[in-house]
Amino acid sequence: MSKTPPPLPPPLPPGIGPGSPQDVPPLPGTFPVDPATLPKPIRDEVLAPDPVAIDTESDELKDGQNHCPKCGATDIKQRPGTDMLICLFCRNEWHGEGVEEAFGLGEGLDDLKGTIIASGARDIAADSKALMTFKCTGCGAEVTVNTQSSMTARCHWCRHQFGVNEQVDNGAVPDAVLPFKIKKEHAVERIRQFVDKRKLFALKAFKEQFSPENVVGVYMPYMIVDGKCSADIIGQGEIETRRYTRGSGKSKKTYYDADVYDVDRHVDFTVDDLPLESSRERGKLDVKVNTNNIINTILPFDVKNAVKWNASYLAGYSSEKRDSDVEALRPRLEDQLLSIARCEVEKSVRSFDRGVRWESERLDVHGTRWVAMYLPVWLYSYQEPGSKMLHYIAVNGRTGETMGSVPVQHWKLLLAALTAGTVIEGLVLMILAAQ
Repeated sequence: MSKTPPPLPPPLPPGIGPGSPQDVPPLPGTFPVDPATLPKPIRDEVLAPDPVAIDTESDELKDGQNHCPKCGATDIKQRPGTDMLICLFCRNEWHGEGVEEAFGLGEGLDDLKGTIIASGARDIAADSKALMTFKCTGCGAEVTVNTQSSMTARCHWCRHQFGVNEQVDNGAVPDAVLPFKIKKEHAVERIRQFVDKRKLFALKAFKEQFSPENVVGVYMPYMIVDGKCSADIIGQGEIETRRYTRGSGKSKKTYYDADVYDVDRHVDFTVDDLPLESSRERGKLDVKVNTNNIINTILPFDVKNAVKWNASYLAGYSSEKRDSDVEALRPRLEDQLLSIARCEVEKSVRSFDRGVRWESERLDVHGTRWVAMYLPVWLYSYQEPGSKMLHYIAVNGRTGETMGSVPVQHWKLLLAALTAGTVIEGLVLMILAAQ
């Protein structure tokens, strides 16, 4: 015996179809949520506008080949000591397009709102791979490039030069590159001079093994950040009104009276081209195992002269791939912005001759703009024997600024300190005797 089928459900209202969120009613009292009722960090995240991308990719370079505009050859390199590219076939030279001029990155600081991210600085995909394969248009062979350490390769059959120019989602291709300007021989000489001034206390093994010719040109990954910010800093300042001493001999003490004032400062400021290391490994400032902080001592770089990304600038150099996203770098950015804010208000509190004790700070970042960039560094490294300590000597590839760490013999330092102390003590006794 057949059963009567159940009645059909009532038709859906217009505009609502299968799979629409309106098909499932929200739980009572949960939606919609008024953002004003949320805690501040969550509220700010909900109300913040979505990141805006600036597309910096060059469509003409996506096939991995950069052709000479005069003869079409692909054997192209940077001319040493300049920002020019040169064709090794016909010797034609040309200058890469400036990244600031191409995308207007030097403008609009006062109008920044939300988070603006250039396409080369977008988040790295979790499943991204370092290997990239190109099909040579000259002979049809396949050429593989390991973007973990190199951005260029040559076809071993027809010698076509390839470069990774497509902004793949593994963080290897930035928006811009600042070419090397200091030649290797000049970097070697600067490193040699730096070590010669410190050889007296240097480790014997280091002096025997020191070979500055082994310096390597490396492009380091950075995020270059523009920002519009404001900060409020509150504390207490003191102005001395009277100073006097009491007691005598060893019990003599100095006292002072001071007026205490509440100090409240507000500052609005913009930041242009603030560099942040975007390699986690280089950001680890563990002084027990490395001297990574050396890299920061050779700042600043003239990033205004950076050019649009072109892998041809990396021919002959190694590079390190970015592995940090914008959100991972934001806490470090905010620390630096607060430091800038403190410097900005310093001039206004000089009247407090006893100083100001800052007790609370608040930073508001109204807008930021993030651009991924490779910066040039000549690097000499030395592994200290019997230790995990890795020493670096770095040369700014644009300005020649040099700084480094040299392993020392501690007993020599101690002996020098004791000798200096003895000499100073003798001078003091001589002066007292003369009086």
